[in-house]
Amino acid sequence: MIKRLRFAVGLLSLLGITTLTHAQKDRFQQKVKYEMDVKMDVVKNQYTGTQKLHYTNNSPDTLDRAFYHLYYNAFQPNSMMDVRSRTIADPDRRVRDRIQSLSPEEYGILEVKSLKMNGKTVDFDHEETILEVNLAEPILPGETVVFDMEFFGQVPLQVRRAGRDNAEGIRYSMSQWYPKMAAYDVRGWHANPYIGREFYGNFGDFDVKITIDKDYLLGGTGYLENANQIGKGYEDAGVKVPATKSKELTWHFTAPNVHDFMWAADPKYTLVKEQMENGPMVHLLYVKDEKTEENWGKLMQYTIDAIKYCSENFGKYPYDQYSVIQGGDGGMEYPMATLITGHRNLRSLVGVTVHELIHSWYYGVLGFNESSEPWLDEGFTTWGTSVVMDAVFEKDPNFVHNGSYRSYFRLAGAGYEEPLTTHGDHYNLNSAYGPGTYNKGAVFVEQMAYVVGKENFDKALLKLWNDFQFKHPNGNDVIRTFEKVSGLELDWYYDYFIASTKQIDYGVKSVEAAGKDTKIILERKGMMPMPLDVVVTYQDGSQELIYLPLVIQRGEKPEESGMPKRVLTQKWPWTDYTTEVKLARPISEIKSVEIDPSMRLADVDRENNKIEVSVEMEKK
Repeated sequence: MIKRLRFAVGLLSLLGITTLTHAQKDRFQQKVKYEMDVKMDVVKNQYTGTQKLHYTNNSPDTLDRAFYHLYYNAFQPNSMMDVRSRTIADPDRRVRDRIQSLSPEEYGILEVKSLKMNGKTVDFDHEETILEVNLAEPILPGETVVFDMEFFGQVPLQVRRAGRDNAEGIRYSMSQWYPKMAAYDVRGWHANPYIGREFYGNFGDFDVKITIDKDYLLGGTGYLENANQIGKGYEDAGVKVPATKSKELTWHFTAPNVHDFMWAADPKYTLVKEQMENGPMVHLLYVKDEKTEENWGKLMQYTIDAIKYCSENFGKYPYDQYSVIQGGDGGMEYPMATLITGHRNLRSLVGVTVHELIHSWYYGVLGFNESSEPWLDEGFTTWGTSVVMDAVFEKDPNFVHNGSYRSYFRLAGAGYEEPLTTHGDHYNLNSAYGPGTYNKGAVFVEQMAYVVGKENFDKALLKLWNDFQFKHPNGNDVIRTFEKVSGLELDWYYDYFIASTKQIDYGVKSVEAAGKDTKIILERKGMMPMPLDVVVTYQDGSQELIYLPLVIQRGEKPEESGMPKRVLTQKWPWTDYTTEVKLARPISEIKSVEIDPSMRLADVDRENNKIEVSVEMEKK
């Protein structure tokens, strides 16, 4: 069964690329296949490796240059990451000036010793975290070439995401550890220096062999192909693992159709595994002690429940394994695995696991560009974290996305918000990046449900998954998916909420008697227009809904389950700052009028969103 699943994933990748290449010339993606053999020296914290990269140019362009990421070179004094972290007004507490104080044996180093393309030596230059390669011969459209490389690495002392000997004593968190071909797409090369944000890469296949001291237990991306020779808990039931006199073991992993490869290693790890029914094998790797034993002992079931919920509601997880591994400096997602720090209370442990797990859908399989559009990945994932934690950990009696909305409102009122179209590395402040990409991004997602309706939203979420697995969708693809499902025009929503910092602020200006009817005056005080749900509550406790769609959305959302019956629909041109609604009910029957009691509208000032009808209003 596992082999068939792996074949299906690989075939899907192949078919996806073929479809993109031939159906849409502007929507191509390059194909990579890595074969790497690495030897780790656990005394010196250094490693040597060879890499054979099969690179297929599916673009319509002829390439005469290529670029590799060399992430570990960021962890050296006076690197761009070091300078940025020391000069930004609000540095990441995990970085600050730590890189500046590293000693030479604590540096991160990643050097390419030799590089050939199709057997011919090519010229290259190390430009800190980027290897610039001048090709001896161009790579033609549709052509596959082979790069052969020898490289050397030194694992940095844990500073940010990757490294050795982290705060909890984990020996190796090996992420961003190998020379990685930069992505090339319709926007050209993405050879961004590593400043501290996140990643974007080509989908492809990995075949990785890691030779390391035999006392170490490894986990990470991919499938362990020689589990019955390695043992350490990975072996099949009933298998007797052969004894070895060697001081080292070679671990052989394969990973189909992923865009990165992470591994972690520690001699003290405990491995716990459980095969899900109609789902992946789940691995937990952690150091069992008084700080971890109780909560990590409960984590497996929460992880399984979360995978099941995500597969049923966001799209079925397509790989055969998922690993939660103690390591890193907080929580960071990778294909088929995550690194998380483990000394946490249960809510924190489950919360960070769920968050990083959900990244597997948006970063891992859809492949959002975390560098240039970080709000997509972090926004959908933060939104999903609230939904999944509510489903599998603890029901929230309040609006489940309240935390994200509050964080966005604080940012909107602070005066240093930036458009979410800003590249992740180029935010002026970390305190603008975090609340923006994570929380405003999550608000974008939940507010989309408000705009198109919950039923359309759920359908579009699955359509996004089905249409764009392994295809790196962008913000426009997301908008178009919701347009296709809802039948609405939504470019205005992206232009205002993502590409600008204009804010939403509506109010109920007045409620007045108009003969036997009631006149309601609504006003737009903010710069961003939005459709409105206005709920009228009557003296007998019943409710009705007045719906005011924007003219520019070119349609209406359907009535939503759980919302009051819609009695009036009236279009609102965005150029009008006020509008008048006449309700065919006497004001004496009305108790209150409120804009969006569902709380989904990101109105920055809700103080004027509701009017309680008074006796004085009735007399008027």
